Amino acid sequence: MLNQARALACLQSQWQWEAELHPARCQDSWVCSEPDTSVPPTQASEDGESVGHCPSCQRLFMVLLLKGVPFTLTTVDTRRALDVLKDFAPGSQLPILLYDGDVKTDTLQIEEFLEETLGPPDFPSLAPRYRESNTAGNDIFHKFSAFIKNPVPTQDNALYQQLLRALTRLDSYLRAPLDHELAQEPHLRESHRRFLDGDQFTLADCSLLPKLHIVDTVCAHFRQLPIPAELSCVRRYLDSALQKKEFKYTCPHSSEILAAYQPAVHPR
Repeated sequence: MLNQARALACLQSQWQWEAELHPARCQDSWVCSEPDTSVPPTQASEDGESVGHCPSCQRLFMVLLLKGVPFTLTTVDTRRALDVLKDFAPGSQLPILLYDGDVKTDTLQIEEFLEETLGPPDFPSLAPRYRESNTAGNDIFHKFSAFIKNPVPTQDNALYQQLLRALTRLDSYLRAPLDHELAQEPHLRESHRRFLDGDQFTLADCSLLPKLHIVDTVCAHFRQLPIPAELSCVRRYLDSALQKKEFKYTCPHSSEILAAYQPAVHPR
């Protein structure tokens, strides 16, 4: 079966992003070579080739696709192929960005660099209009980790309620009309927007959506607690994201996410 890293390379060509990629085997990862392009070494999946479950890697992958810039994706099997990274950034965590020979290793700094370097008029700006969009849902993943990795069954309910409150705050933000919506419809009581900042992806979505997808996938499988349907704006948000190729085609397979969390989840 065609692995995900190669499939993504083919999709780039179909979307006319001028990415004529040439896969080649290197250690236990797929290396897609393209001169003079961005190269983000990305965590590989369990098979050592396709894209793994790392939300930071998906975050930057989404940014690059939204920018529409030609780039090369290299997946690295972190269990067996760390020597692939030693010449670039020894001791660094994935993802890593190579740009014109310069190495960048901090996810937030990489994102800021891409937004500054690949800006208008040649590339779209992905900065949110509203400051609150940057922080919406920023405590969800922490609450999720505390809940799903909890070893004490009697604490499950309290930890789940904390996660639920964080998700409810996100739902409230997505439900509240933004200023530009009210300018068009002054009496609008509930927002109909698809994403955090409006109807287009921004950097805020690239940061939150990979984590939110993990929360929904892992909680549904291990605790039979998917994000509740009652949080309709959060569900709409996830559903809208899955209709966008920049999110859909950068998502790891559910099996990759579940395999990554299996060792940390205590059976109930």
